[in-house]
Amino acid sequence: MRPCSREGRRDRGGCGDRGKRGRGDDGARAAGRDAVALIRIEGAVKRYGAAVALDGVSLSVAPGDCLGLVGESGSGKTTLLRAINRLTDLDAGRVLVRGDPVESLDPVRLRRSIGYVQQDGGLIPHWTCLANASLVPGLLGREEAREHGRRALDAAGLDPDTFADRYPRELSGGQRQRVAIARAIAAGPDILLMDEPFGALDAITRREAQKTFIQLRRAGGVTAVFVTHDLAEAMLVATDVAVMRAGRVAFQAPAEELAGSATGYAAELLEKAGVAV
Repeated sequence: MRPCSREGRRDRGGCGDRGKRGRGDDGARAAGRDAVALIRIEGAVKRYGAAVALDGVSLSVAPGDCLGLVGESGSGKTTLLRAINRLTDLDAGRVLVRGDPVESLDPVRLRRSIGYVQQDGGLIPHWTCLANASLVPGLLGREEAREHGRRALDAAGLDPDTFADRYPRELSGGQRQRVAIARAIAAGPDILLMDEPFGALDAITRREAQKTFIQLRRAGGVTAVFVTHDLAEAMLVATDVAVMRAGRVAFQAPAEELAGSATGYAAELLEKAGVAV
């Protein structure tokens, strides 16, 4: 898949009728986005008892793009992310991945075809770094799974000769997240789901991890959805940003246009993040 660039992007997502778009949107471009979307979410609804987590969300992500989902706790961003790989099933609406409704796909195969990084890394504590990084290639029956793992560690910024035999408890927080990223990319997925992966890191380590993610995604042309509560982070790592509030898309725009087009709640978040509007 192609690396992301401003000139080459074909899709900037779509938020349906519930969100406000940034400048430059029109019907023809929206139709083009939907035609090429690798991930498409249509009218997603999810309830937990009386609480509405998702309220008719529609979004799309084209090949090679990165959609940043931003919002406060309880806004629905993680629920939406987990619907993409069927860790959460919707009550209404649907999600299509590579053109197929996810409810028609085997959930285990779907998850193994998509890289997934969560905030705490989710590493297996009694496995070495290399064993963790080699997990998915091994599950897929790939020959030389450990070699896939070594290459992934190297790509994530960890020298495999130094870190292969270490255990998660022997690593810093930033190093553990790099192992989690290595595990997510080891099988060469075309989609990455990132659930606040750098939220617990200190500022310097976080910045380095962000740079690594950007480089990896662009080099591999990987399509990504990146959940964060930090709007400035979303603007840095994503090509497009959707601001969520109370289970809906409150605003959506290309990342480079967001500061100049944000209104309402999105403008408030920009101000809190210290970004000039």
